[in-house]
Amino acid sequence: MSISEQDRSSMEKYALQNAVRHGGKAEVGAVISKVLGDVPSLRSIAKEVARAAAEVVRAVNALSPQQQEQTLRERYPEALQEHKQEQRVGLPPLEDAVRGRFVVRLPPEPSGYMTIGHAMAGTINDVYRQMYDGQLWLRFEDTNPRKVQKRYYESFRRGYSWLGIKWDHEKNVSSDIDLLYEHIQDLLEAGTAYACACPPERMKKLRFEGIACEHRAQTIEKNVAIWDEMLGKKHREGTYVIRLKGDLSSLDYSLRDPNIARIIDYPHPLTGDKYIVWPTYDFEVVVEDQVCSVTHVLRSSEFHLGLQELIRSHLGFPAISVKQFSRFNFKGTPVSKRLLRPLVEEKLVTGWDDPRMPTVDGIIRRGILPATIRQFTIEVGYTKSEHVYDWSLLFAVNRKILDPVTKRFYFVPDPVKLTVQGAPARDVVIPYHPFEKLGTRTISTAGEFYVPSADVAAMAEGQVFRMIELFNVELVSRGPDWAVGRFAGDGLVQGSRKLQWVVPGSPTIQVLEPGELYNEDGTFNSDSLKTRFGYVEQSFRELKEGEIVQFPRYGFVRVDGPDRCVLAHN
Repeated sequence: MSISEQDRSSMEKYALQNAVRHGGKAEVGAVISKVLGDVPSLRSIAKEVARAAAEVVRAVNALSPQQQEQTLRERYPEALQEHKQEQRVGLPPLEDAVRGRFVVRLPPEPSGYMTIGHAMAGTINDVYRQMYDGQLWLRFEDTNPRKVQKRYYESFRRGYSWLGIKWDHEKNVSSDIDLLYEHIQDLLEAGTAYACACPPERMKKLRFEGIACEHRAQTIEKNVAIWDEMLGKKHREGTYVIRLKGDLSSLDYSLRDPNIARIIDYPHPLTGDKYIVWPTYDFEVVVEDQVCSVTHVLRSSEFHLGLQELIRSHLGFPAISVKQFSRFNFKGTPVSKRLLRPLVEEKLVTGWDDPRMPTVDGIIRRGILPATIRQFTIEVGYTKSEHVYDWSLLFAVNRKILDPVTKRFYFVPDPVKLTVQGAPARDVVIPYHPFEKLGTRTISTAGEFYVPSADVAAMAEGQVFRMIELFNVELVSRGPDWAVGRFAGDGLVQGSRKLQWVVPGSPTIQVLEPGELYNEDGTFNSDSLKTRFGYVEQSFRELKEGEIVQFPRYGFVRVDGPDRCVLAHN
């Protein structure tokens, strides 16, 4: 499979649309997400898509904002109109929602680790569930045994629990395979589905041309007989699929005789080798929504609404209310598993819980709070078109929640030794927070300190600065890794520079400083994880892994292990 001119045209349209929305700079991740949503089959060549999208975005970003809007108007006027009409809808009331008779679901496919996108979509469902006093299902869409793994089920359970989301029911679709078989049998016996033996490339060509294959005209008896043979494991993988009779003339290609079941001869982590015929996602999700009495579907827009409506009508199921919104994308960080998995496999990141990763495990290590995800999701709402959020918006919410409840510790990055002549020896009692009652610690001083080299380098000899919570010092002289000062009294000096400090013997720690995974041109940012070394005050050693504190003038950090922490944000 290769990228067509039509695909490249779509990339250009979405790049121009994204650039017009965001001040002239399109984001590669947003373009990739939109294109893969429109043409899911391109996910099999995700790397090629990423490279092509990066080329298109570079070309679009080279245009002036005026040229971008003019090009969008001339080549893709419908996209420009969508942009002008688009408005953030927040979390408005839902039409047709009845309090006490409201059922929604969290339907993760356990084929990868839970991401911040899943977390925000899950939050939307949970907020509405509470709003309408409804029921919430956690339902694992696990009908592709080649993809699912037990650790991924646990990732979602752990992630939703971390968010404080409490689901009322839980099930695995793989437990309902026999029920799904019954519905496929009904379609075959009604003559609205058939067994197809066309090779994939041939069927793709026929669907593109809107031509029926010879299997579409098979008798009901023959289709049912082949189905029975498939269930009896008499056919190999790749020989037969079951197709729904759709509309071969539809402009929506997904409605042209879609595949609803196929043979996957691969052991399932929960059912083993009991089954080899597996329903497709779009088929099973329709059946399961009916089984779970789902009233409202709140989901991202990469799924095929038209296809699921077609399946629902063939099965005779009543319509349900569907609210679609765009994926939650973040600047420089794709959320698609197909784009994240190569980073892990090629060891460009340390794992799925790398603090640069948008997985829930990654953002937990980053020091993002579950309350932050909930508040941020409610604040930004959701949009119908693609949107890329800047991480700084999320960090601002996190900072507001953390600031009044976190202890503050002195941290000296890139330290130089400071000797203060005439300094009095003191046992100074310092509060952990200037305004909140979070306790105190006592530090003994005797005239020798370590202070940040950047602060010393920025001062001239003779300048007076303040050792925070201690006393004033006049800078006498300095070298590459040392400085000498003179005690300059206790009174506050208006406008003086304030320095953090630690005493000799303080522990050395390393701070991981995560950044964005991708550059603006779509290439991997090899400088996206830095390590900063420094000294921290002794009482820091009393903290446990997972605790979040603030290093004043540096940022919030999460304790990540012995003598190591991760910078959450500044």
